[in-house]
Amino acid sequence: MERSKIIIRTGILGIVVNVILVAFKTVVGWLSGSIAIILDAVNNLSDALSSAITIIGARIAMKKPDKDHPFGHGRSEYVAASVIAVIILYAGVTALIESVKKIIHPNTPDYGASTLIIVSAAILVKIFLGRYNIVVGKKVKSETLIGSGKDAMLDAVVSFATLVAALIFIYSGVGIEAYLAAVISLLMIRTGVDLLRDTLSKILGERPDAAKAKEIKKLVIEYPDVFGVYDLVLHNYGPEFLIGSLHVEVPDDMTVAQLDRLEREISDRVYEECGVILTGISVYGRNMHDDAVADLQNEIRRLVMAHEYVLQMHGFYVNAETKDIQFDVVIDFDAPDRMTVYEGVLQDVRGHFPDYKFKITSDADVSD
Repeated sequence: MERSKIIIRTGILGIVVNVILVAFKTVVGWLSGSIAIILDAVNNLSDALSSAITIIGARIAMKKPDKDHPFGHGRSEYVAASVIAVIILYAGVTALIESVKKIIHPNTPDYGASTLIIVSAAILVKIFLGRYNIVVGKKVKSETLIGSGKDAMLDAVVSFATLVAALIFIYSGVGIEAYLAAVISLLMIRTGVDLLRDTLSKILGERPDAAKAKEIKKLVIEYPDVFGVYDLVLHNYGPEFLIGSLHVEVPDDMTVAQLDRLEREISDRVYEECGVILTGISVYGRNMHDDAVADLQNEIRRLVMAHEYVLQMHGFYVNAETKDIQFDVVIDFDAPDRMTVYEGVLQDVRGHFPDYKFKITSDADVSD
């Protein structure tokens, strides 16, 4: 809740600052006849709208889970960031069209002292606003604030370039602002594309943060009865809401009561220290009373890991009575054909150990 309030306050500040800049730049651009300054004002207007959408996204994200959205509304922030990206793209394309028109049919701007002062002040304001949004955005893990901050920093560069163009025109009479406006438009388009790509990637579902994955695995492996932690999956339902599952390798002689206690302890600790809700903990059993299994496992591991694109083998278990062997192999996404790699592993182990029946599960490289 506090996080959403911080985002809303920062968004309101962005609206106020950008509306003031729009007013001043529109007047100055109209009086001076500068297309670059007018386009800069349009860009500030899109920034104000972006801040409003940031606030709306944060307000929706604050809503409690309901029957239709049992995991909450945190992803609304990513939707808001996507809308902001589309606005930036639209502003960039529109500005590019107007810039090309001015290149074909140029006009002579009239820069005065007030124009230079206002543009200079806008540079300082945008640098402050950009840095503030980025710092706050990183602190509260808000993609919309970070995106707005980057856009504001770009605006500062744009305003600086506009100031340089004005000075060049004043001292040399050479007008380059229409060309500068075209460059500004292209930068706006690139910013919109980058922001849209990043937010859509999060909506689709990204690989878990490596540091977070390692933190969880390090915590779980500390338990004496846990020999390995595998298959960690994390689902992002907003910057502050992660739901996950994992596998642990434990002794095959543990009782159900012991497993139940272990799983509850792991779930509670992961939530308290990592902020992640574990909805499922599955188990791999480790053979504890057959010394020959270790040698067999090492031989099979050597065969399996010799295959290109195999990253890991885990969950190894042998049923001596039925001569069943089961384990999982993690196959790299870079493999041209992951199924071909899997079938190659299966044929290899069957060929070397014909007396055993193999059940091999193909795992994806879903986390570090």
